[in-house]
Amino acid sequence: MDTIASLFSFITTPVSWVIVQFHSVYGSIFGPDTGWAWGLSIVSLVILIRICLIPLFVKQIKATRAMQTLQPEMKKIQERYKNDKQRQSEEMMKLYKETGTNPLSSCLPILAQSPFFFALYHVLNSIASNDTIGVINERLLESAQKAHIFGAPLAAKFTDSPDKVEALNSSLTDVRVVTAIMIVLMSLSQFYTQRQLMTKNVDTTVKTPFMQQQKMLMYVFPVIFAVFGINFPVGVLVYWLTTNVWTMGQQMYVIHNNPTPGSKAQAAYLERLSKHVARHGKTRNRRERAIVKAIVTKGRDRNEYERKFINGLNKAGLAAQADGTVIKSESSAAAQAEGGTTTATAAPKRQQPKRQPKSKRHSGSVKPAGEPTSLTKADAPQDQDAKPAATKGNAKPAGNGSTRSRAQSGQRKGPQRPKSPSKK
Repeated sequence: MDTIASLFSFITTPVSWVIVQFHSVYGSIFGPDTGWAWGLSIVSLVILIRICLIPLFVKQIKATRAMQTLQPEMKKIQERYKNDKQRQSEEMMKLYKETGTNPLSSCLPILAQSPFFFALYHVLNSIASNDTIGVINERLLESAQKAHIFGAPLAAKFTDSPDKVEALNSSLTDVRVVTAIMIVLMSLSQFYTQRQLMTKNVDTTVKTPFMQQQKMLMYVFPVIFAVFGINFPVGVLVYWLTTNVWTMGQQMYVIHNNPTPGSKAQAAYLERLSKHVARHGKTRNRRERAIVKAIVTKGRDRNEYERKFINGLNKAGLAAQADGTVIKSESSAAAQAEGGTTTATAAPKRQQPKRQPKSKRHSGSVKPAGEPTSLTKADAPQDQDAKPAATKGNAKPAGNGSTRSRAQSGQRKGPQRPKSPSKK
């Protein structure tokens, strides 16, 4: 580890200078030799570094989402050229070039802060070895060795011998208890950060090996932190715990305000946005307009949550525009001009005539005044003196002048077909 850290010795002077500047500020408040002054100096160093890395973090988010979008295409290439690794690599690089993505972009924040991490480790290791480094002179070195965080020296490690811990004016029990608690907190924060990414901010419609790898890393990373954490000084544990907490909070903000399309976080965000837009009739800021614009631009390619959002706006009498703004729909405006309501009035349903009871349909009684007259044949008045209608087949009346209005029971109406003699 010392060999690796010495490779980043070119940055130890800037890191030590930043720590000393923060120490001069906190030392005037808490005292120059206190753990609060030196511990908060390390925390402030982390915050400063992470603020500078925000552009890389934004680039990491875009790269991660682009990689998630490319997973189905990557899977097809792997299956098509599974027996030709060289052709598979060529097609992968071609896909990256066409889409403008870079797999290493998702690792940029970690790679960018690695030099600062190793430089800080080298500074704290020099303090434990009673060696001056960077702008830390002998006076500051003595002050840093006196600094304790909850009883553990700033430069002490979990694996230090009792003699080395006693030389730093502390006990082995205090050092191991404090470092164990910090290692556990560091591993838990890393696990929770990865877990909320996998459970809330991942497109659930895409099932690829990349998702399985991310789930595996969710359990592997905490174990790595726990194994290597016992070899980190207390000051480095403070640094790494602070950067994990910062990452967790930063990711929670991104999940809450700019979730991945198709994820559960997007469903919750669009539900909140729909309620706000329905209440106020407009979007609040440029970010919301950008999200609405992206949803409108997708058209038929919208996912389930985006279609639900557009339908919710339509039900509220609103319409999303191509520029991301929200206006009242034409049907809602017309209804408001006529009746003063914001919702469109439904067209009246066609009224069906009431079905009369069977007794009235077969009776020849005259309908009361004001009651609509039915046009059915059964309700038409019958004239007893009128001649009966001729039966089908133009059947003539019998010799006695009586008519047969219906066929006899068991016979068909109309002219009968003569029976043919049965063949024997």
